[in-house]
Amino acid sequence: MNILLPDASGAMMPYTLRGPGAFETAKAPFNRIAYAAAHVVADPRAAINPWQQTAVDWDATMAYRQYLWRLGFGVAEAMDTAQRGMGMDWPASLELIQRAADAARDVPGALLASGCGTDQLAVEDARTLDDVIRAYEEQMAAIERAGGKLILMASRALVRVARSPADYERVYDRLLRQAREPAILHWLGGMFDPALEGYWGSLELPGAINTALDVINANASKVDGIKMSLLDKDIEIAMRRRLPAGVRMYTGDDFNYAELIAGDGAGTLPNHGHSDALLGIFDTIAPAAGAALTKLAQGDTAAFHRILEPTVPLSRYIFQAPTWHYKTGVVFMAWLNGHQDHFVMVGGQQSARSLMHFVELFKLADAAGLLLKPELAVARMKTLLKLHGLSQ
Repeated sequence: MNILLPDASGAMMPYTLRGPGAFETAKAPFNRIAYAAAHVVADPRAAINPWQQTAVDWDATMAYRQYLWRLGFGVAEAMDTAQRGMGMDWPASLELIQRAADAARDVPGALLASGCGTDQLAVEDARTLDDVIRAYEEQMAAIERAGGKLILMASRALVRVARSPADYERVYDRLLRQAREPAILHWLGGMFDPALEGYWGSLELPGAINTALDVINANASKVDGIKMSLLDKDIEIAMRRRLPAGVRMYTGDDFNYAELIAGDGAGTLPNHGHSDALLGIFDTIAPAAGAALTKLAQGDTAAFHRILEPTVPLSRYIFQAPTWHYKTGVVFMAWLNGHQDHFVMVGGQQSARSLMHFVELFKLADAAGLLLKPELAVARMKTLLKLHGLSQ
């Protein structure tokens, strides 16, 4: 199958698709816990101001979660991939969490964890640590009422008011003590959200890591794991080997996920030898990731790497700087593959990347075998080109 795509000079050049990969159907259980941070599908027909208001196509959004569960993934709900803090406010996020919790009850063995933050508290209105704690507690109570597992998201308001690592320890100790079940901590680096620079009370990573580990060690029975999204595999591995027994490292490294999930078997405890996963890219590469994780569970590490290796250039491209616009690539891929019937995003974020970005993303997705319906993908890519004044 062929399509004309623009090159760097603007000339239309022929491109021949390689076709979809032959991914085996995922067979759970995996030997890693694998959460996919799932995107939301906007409702393009809603009569709203899309930069200030939120409208979600709930049917399509929930259908995508069902798709991920069928492939053996857990769903990490209302996270940054779902445009939390970038179009999805707390009321919309809570409805998303409640709907996902209801849907999960009908799926045997479904894993669901939900983002708990402080985004109902405007950063400029945060004055004290108690303000931040109350905001977290409000969301904790709402999520736990829905039956949800907590992911304690990094808080912009906490960065504003904290004056030392001890302030982070106070907030997290208070929250973890009252959590009903072990929670996942969430460390999102400044490349994903500049407002979170200096999290854990230090601009230097060694100090920040020590504070995070102090929090975990003081509350080990209440911490399921920590998700790190710093895009530095060596830092993640070093911290992984310092975790207490039973506390998981959930990689959020969308550059080095294959190596981190496969692991090296090193360390003094079983949880030191590999990372589990909580990844935005799993939303996009779910068929390949599910097939790869099946091979890993069967002991075929070579096949695991062979399947995932072509997905890494795609992921690195989607998450290129400015990294926080990666959601646009995730939704673009969902549109190409027929999981939604439009390329419109909450907050109008479909405009966050250029046409040439989408052209290269299309090629990388094809190289990874992840244009699963080539005819549909080509037709939709032609539509996008035409909207930009380019015809075949």
